[in-house]
Amino acid sequence: MTDTLADPPREVTHGRVLKIAVPIVIANATVPILGAVDTGVVGQIGLAAPIGAVGIGAIILSGIYWIFGFLRMGTTGLAAQAAGQGNRAEVAALLTRVLMIGLGAGALLIVFQAAIFWAAFEVAPASDEVEHLARSYMQIRIWSAPAAIAIYGISGWLIALERTRALLVMQVWMNLLNIVLDLWFVLGLGWGVDGVAFATFLAEWSGLAVGLWLCRAAFRVPAWRDWARVFDRAKLTNMTRVNSDILIRSLLLQAIFMSFLFLAADFGDVVLAANQVLLQFLQITAYALDGFAFAAEAMVGQAMGARAVQTLRRSAILTSVWGLLSCAVMSLAFWVAGPALIDLMADVPPVQAAARDYLPWMIAAPLVGLAAWMLDGVFIGATRTADMRNMMVVSALVYVAAVLVLVPWIGNHGLWAALLISFVARGVTLALRYPALERAAA
Repeated sequence: MTDTLADPPREVTHGRVLKIAVPIVIANATVPILGAVDTGVVGQIGLAAPIGAVGIGAIILSGIYWIFGFLRMGTTGLAAQAAGQGNRAEVAALLTRVLMIGLGAGALLIVFQAAIFWAAFEVAPASDEVEHLARSYMQIRIWSAPAAIAIYGISGWLIALERTRALLVMQVWMNLLNIVLDLWFVLGLGWGVDGVAFATFLAEWSGLAVGLWLCRAAFRVPAWRDWARVFDRAKLTNMTRVNSDILIRSLLLQAIFMSFLFLAADFGDVVLAANQVLLQFLQITAYALDGFAFAAEAMVGQAMGARAVQTLRRSAILTSVWGLLSCAVMSLAFWVAGPALIDLMADVPPVQAAARDYLPWMIAAPLVGLAAWMLDGVFIGATRTADMRNMMVVSALVYVAAVLVLVPWIGNHGLWAALLISFVARGVTLALRYPALERAAA
């Protein structure tokens, strides 16, 4: 999509899908590299406490920022629909709204940081040394919270306009700068844990600056500072509704995964470790599918805005075909290379053996979860978020019922079965609501 913000709807082709999806897949691939470098540089200090401090500090902040992930998803659907309508003014005004929300939310986190950190360490206590270092790390990084959360909104806005190469530029810039500063501050200047925090702080603010430059077309449209439009009550109400639905849906999804780990702990440390290893396979699948799910969000959203039902349907089908191909490749890779990947991630024979026992569930997971992942993208693009919320409630209840029946019967196999059953439930229930989505588009 060009810098005109609201191009006329275009033909739905395989090339268009790949043009949106491939940069996102590449951008996702840079994320674990950054995590590995963060761990690697503090590992050179030669002490265990700094490694643990960076790990727990990053997990706490990532978990807090994750709450605001609705800003990425909601923005994509709303901006794509405005673009599909040819409404350049609303596309520009929407960017201003999400930037204000992101910067404001980050500022609140800074204000309430003491209470947030206290609560975090009450939930996840650590040794005195690790907690001291982690607090130092977080007290530096929290000052880039406005940038980190605003970037969610910028990412959603760029995806909506199919400018995923710009998103890739922003992500690669941010991660590469973070890595370079990690090496300089920690290994060169000897700043230790604080050096990792300062590197991320500077990378996130610079990422926001790059993101704003990439969105500069919006600032050529006077509506970006038309405050009557920016604060339009109907638009803000709709945005609140969409984001609230997505937040509830995401919290329920997170609750399923958290309960999965907690329940696995009842089977002992070996099974817990094996499940944690296999969940990394699920993370890999999500990274691979994100590109096609995001393509669905953008293309379906634009078709929804243009009231083009046939275009919407073709967008949903074509992105799902590529999603299916991606999932088939993932399943085949896990089947062929799964044992070797397990050995690479866990150098503990009992954990390796346990993970191999449960590997068939992970081989099945990409194909079983395909409908849920892809329909999430379709419904986000159409901003049918109440359906997403409600079907997630149903799926969570199905998961609880499956756990109660299967775990006492077949143990950890039952736990994996319950997780996959929840994927199926989400996919089936969203599929049943799809005809209503098309009727709304018409």
